[in-house]
Amino acid sequence: MTNEAAISAVAVLDDETRRGMYWFIRRARQPVTRDEAAAEVGISRKLAAFHLDKLVDAGLLRARYEAPGGIRRVGRTPKVYEPTDAEVWVSIPERRHEVLAEILMGAVLGERDGETAREAAVRVAQQRGEELGGAERERVRPGRLGAERALTLVHGMLTEHGFEPSREAPTRVRLRNCPFHPLASAAPDLVCGLNHAFCSGILTGLGADSVQAVLAPQVGECCVEVRATT
Repeated sequence: MTNEAAISAVAVLDDETRRGMYWFIRRARQPVTRDEAAAEVGISRKLAAFHLDKLVDAGLLRARYEAPGGIRRVGRTPKVYEPTDAEVWVSIPERRHEVLAEILMGAVLGERDGETAREAAVRVAQQRGEELGGAERERVRPGRLGAERALTLVHGMLTEHGFEPSREAPTRVRLRNCPFHPLASAAPDLVCGLNHAFCSGILTGLGADSVQAVLAPQVGECCVEVRATT
C-alpha cells in the first residue's frame, strides 16, 4: 500500500464494530458470510454489509460469491469475505526501510568476486533505480527528455518513494525527506551513498541525461539533489 492508502485503511479500522469484524474474519482462516460477521459483532445483516464493503473498498478484505463448505443449495449463493494480503504500515514522515532491506539483501546474495559489501550494495541500489526508471519510461514513453520534463518526471517518482521532493528552482529538485532515516544517521556514508546510487539509477532508467543526482547534504533532509546538467 502507498502511505495514503494505508492512512485510509487505518481510518476505516477506527470504527470499533468494523475493527471487530475485520479481526474476526482474519482469525477465521476461511471465508466468512455476512450473517456470520453480523452475528459476531451483534448487528443486523444489512449494517454488516455496509461495514464489510467499507473494508473491501479499503483493500483490507476481498469478497466473492461462494457456497459455504462448497455445498451448493437452492437459492442465491451468499457473498463471503476473506482478508487480503495487504500490509498496513503508516509512517509520517514516510519511511521505506523495506527498500533499503531489499538492496542490502540483494547485495549479500549477489556479491561478486573481488567486490566489497559496500560496492555490491551501491551496484544493487543503482540497478534497483534503473529498473524503476525504465518501467516509468516504458509507461509514459516521453521521448527525448529535456531538463524541465525530466525534473517533472523525477519529482513524481521520488514523491511516490517518500523523498518529499521540492522544486527549489526551475533547474533543481531538493529532496526534503530521507525514507531511510534514522538508519541514515547511524551510517550516513553508506546510506547516503545508496540514496545517491538509487536516484542516479532512476535517472539512467528514465534516459534523463539532461539532469543528474548530486550529493548535497543538509541537516534534517535527504542528502541528494537532482539538478539540470546545463
